[in-house]
Amino acid sequence: MGIINKMVVSTLPLVPKGIVRKFANRYIAGETLAHAVTTSKKLNAKGIMGTIDVLGEDVFKKEDATRSKNECLEVLDAIKEHSLNSNQSIKLTSLGLKIDKEFCLSNVKEIFAKAKEKNIFVRIDMEDSSVTNDTIWVFTEARKTYSNCGIVLQAYLRRTYDDAAKLIESGTNFRLCKGIYIEPEEIAFKERQEVRDNFLKILRLMFERDSYVGIATHDEYLVEGANKLIDELKKPKDRYEFQMLLGVREGMRDKIVKDGHRMRIYIPFGTHWYQYSIRRFKENPQMAGYVIKSILNGGK
Repeated sequence: MGIINKMVVSTLPLVPKGIVRKFANRYIAGETLAHAVTTSKKLNAKGIMGTIDVLGEDVFKKEDATRSKNECLEVLDAIKEHSLNSNQSIKLTSLGLKIDKEFCLSNVKEIFAKAKEKNIFVRIDMEDSSVTNDTIWVFTEARKTYSNCGIVLQAYLRRTYDDAAKLIESGTNFRLCKGIYIEPEEIAFKERQEVRDNFLKILRLMFERDSYVGIATHDEYLVEGANKLIDELKKPKDRYEFQMLLGVREGMRDKIVKDGHRMRIYIPFGTHWYQYSIRRFKENPQMAGYVIKSILNGGK
């Protein structure tokens, strides 16, 4: 990221939320579950699958975690009721991981149980490195009872190849992404090409061991690299899918679908849209620049 882009991104916390929301609309389905359902239906009509996520993380009260759990259960009801070609993504810090991991595990098992009844798959998102071990622990424990679940691994963490190698042994379903949280160099690759190389190294391992993989990227280099591995290893189309974020690089999304690959879009919704949106802008400083420009133009 260049100096100008860094300066733009650093000003985002000072921007009025109303203006941030204006530019965030493309990245979120809306504030209600009904908005997520509508977005999923539109994507499904284009032959694109979805994964619905209730925005929110880092709760420190059990009543807040229980509320988040209930929202996740409502998502499962909606997916079934509307026959959506979508699954669900969940964040463990919103379900009490930082309160007590056993309490969080109980919430996750309740979600997985209902999802199993409705034949819905649930993906556990990976968050920052402070909760990596506990996230893997909750997933591993829950998966002893429920197979309708998977986990996310982040290629920019130096530990991830070893984590993948261990999780593969139990037939884990993965989403592999680069990773977005700011981490120290001791535990995370910092150079773009290092992250790319590790991503493809891990993807090769997963493919060679016949894991199902959601290839989550907006990087043309990684899409091309993944396609080369798919061809080299003759991976059947039902053993992988590409995954992207709502509102990001839709031209690339449509080309991947046109080329015959399965595609799933991450559909976030809820009232806690601000933090998620700021992370998206940090990923895309050009969009952040549009926000600042709007400020200078009087919010127009």
